[in-house]
Amino acid sequence: MEMKYAAAGLMIGLSLAGCQRTSYSGYNNSEQALPPLQAQPVPTVESGQLPDPTMANPTQFPQAPADAAGAIPATAQDVTKEQMVGNWRVANGAANCDMFLTLTNLGSGSRGGTRGCVGPLTTMGSWEVAGKQVVLKDRNGNVIGRVYKTADARFDGTTNTGQPISLSR
Repeated sequence: MEMKYAAAGLMIGLSLAGCQRTSYSGYNNSEQALPPLQAQPVPTVESGQLPDPTMANPTQFPQAPADAAGAIPATAQDVTKEQMVGNWRVANGAANCDMFLTLTNLGSGSRGGTRGCVGPLTTMGSWEVAGKQVVLKDRNGNVIGRVYKTADARFDGTTNTGQPISLSR
């Protein structure tokens, strides 16, 4: 019987010895610490006046593209938000899809969406009327295209990638 207690005590002792905490840290090992860096001389600092950016060489950068927001066709008709509400059939290049426009506020515009579209129109989330144009925006509020009223139930324009789009009922 005493042998049983001795064996149990030995097992407990061995198991507790295996639970002993060891402290090893690669950051605290003073034998392997790197020596401090030596200071290096600093070169002299130059000073001077930068050239006026408005007088820069105009051929240094390419010409900025024309702003699509400012390119309203002369034939564009007046448009209101109320005229836009509802379902529209969209011709986007060779593809056709549906666009739904509501008056529900979403950010700076109104909620809208598409079904079956390809390209940038798949990300449409809102729209707004700005002057004679209807601005289509993605879910983050970035402009993805613009259309203009060209007939009673027709709007024509382009996406920001240059694809022609037409809305009709």
